[in-house]
Amino acid sequence: MIHMLFRNLGIVLSLLLLFCTILFANILKKDSLSTVMSSKNIEIAECASACALPSHVDLSADSFPVKRTQKQWRERLSALAYSVTREQGTERPFSNAYHDNKAIGIYNCVGCETPLFLSVDKFDSGTGWPSFSRPIDSRTLGEKRDVSYGMQRIEVHCKVCGAHQGHVFQDGPSDRGGLRYCINSASLLFEPLNDLDEVRAKVVAWYAPK
Repeated sequence: MIHMLFRNLGIVLSLLLLFCTILFANILKKDSLSTVMSSKNIEIAECASACALPSHVDLSADSFPVKRTQKQWRERLSALAYSVTREQGTERPFSNAYHDNKAIGIYNCVGCETPLFLSVDKFDSGTGWPSFSRPIDSRTLGEKRDVSYGMQRIEVHCKVCGAHQGHVFQDGPSDRGGLRYCINSASLLFEPLNDLDEVRAKVVAWYAPK
């Protein structure tokens, strides 16, 4: 009788120990997931902060093929596009035209319609601005060191007309080269196309030797 009692007590204790082990494992899993999500949110917040600050690089000494007077630029561009492209401003995140655009096509410079980015290279960075892993051709996208606000950033602009586009950071998807081009929608003019073959044909036609 006593033997059976101890045997049953042992089974109960074993089940109780198993229950506690599972409960503790679930608690650790939730804490780990919470830490990962918190870390991810911090990374996105840091990215957004770096993108949100306007740029202060001097492009006045650079020579661009397309030149217009300040009056001509104001007539051609919207107030926001002028602020971003000619005065190196920054638009608001998430409320801009292309941050969530998933259509197939080409993103052209709003100032001169030079093809700069492709929809296939666009990804969701979670920052609220259009993000691309690479430009179509580095010959049409210039870079300039930007040390404003005590930060080390790389400003990017259209090499054809000098329009400020945004910044490039080294925190992009590793499987896409590791770069994140954080671009203002106001700097772009999206050209929707039917399929990737049409995209390819348009890009080849534009970049082909004239």
